[in-house]
Amino acid sequence: MNRDRVYFILMGGCIGAVVLAWTVVRIFSVTAAIVISVVVALVPPIAAIVANAGDEGFRRRR
Repeated sequence: MNRDRVYFILMGGCIGAVVLAWTVVRIFSVTAAIVISVVVALVPPIAAIVANAGDEGFRRRR
């Protein structure tokens, strides 16, 4: 699986989790929706690190 695909999967999951938290989970527990949102807020930096990680040797050869 290439890095772009992993990035888009992570970001799509992030968006899906936020939407799910504030449309469905909020009905049962606002606290749980807030916790989900806080945890999901950590995903974009991780996704960026995954997307930018790669073979340093390849970058030097360019």
